[in-house]
Amino acid sequence: MNFLKNHPFAVEAFFDSSVVLTFAVPKEQVEELIPECLELDTFQDRWAFIAVAMVQTRNLRPKGFPEFMGNDFFLIGYRIFVRYTSTAGKRLRGLYILKSETNKKKMEFLGNVFTHYNYSPTDISIKADHGLKIISSQKSKFELIIEQSENEVNLPNNSPFTGWKDARKFAGPLPYTFTYNKKNETVLIIEGVRQNWKPAPISIKSYSIDFINSLKLENVVLANAFEITNIPYYWKKGKIEKWK
Repeated sequence: MNFLKNHPFAVEAFFDSSVVLTFAVPKEQVEELIPECLELDTFQDRWAFIAVAMVQTRNLRPKGFPEFMGNDFFLIGYRIFVRYTSTAGKRLRGLYILKSETNKKKMEFLGNVFTHYNYSPTDISIKADHGLKIISSQKSKFELIIEQSENEVNLPNNSPFTGWKDARKFAGPLPYTFTYNKKNETVLIIEGVRQNWKPAPISIKSYSIDFINSLKLENVVLANAFEITNIPYYWKKGKIEKWK
């Protein structure tokens, strides 16, 4: 039954909202978090990046199935920006999943049947209060407060980026997601296809993310923060290739 985890069919969904915070970390500190087949996707050969994505997902279902058969859920995903060189010699840019959390038990079950993304259950609360959007979870010890304003948004303090042009290159999600089977030395490649992808910078008032803290990294800085809304999205059937 392990073959089911290899994304055996295409899947589609609709993202009502995807909020992504990307943290810059000195690359030496995260090299051990990725498998040997991948390399870090870095900025200025100094910074590696961990993204925390909060995605309100609707109608997740096998591609081509009617919407009423889909599942609605909230996802928190923790990913590292990476690169992979395929057997055809192509340099692919994508993400390596560290952990996934969802507020629906059904999604936890299905996610762990059909993917390698390590879904675990959590609670999610989303509130609006006096110009603030608050996303929080007691179980995950997670809180994010977004300042909702029409004013121009600046990059976070201490961001390694000097402008939004470079920051958008690390907005995520990227086209590919990679999973490595060390026993078989194979790489599972899943390609995502999206439309109308226009990340809008958002202003972060405060954040507390226990999973990031648990990694015990030093000199972690918030590099950028974006929100993307109303996006149709689908993932192609997984492709497996031998590494080495």
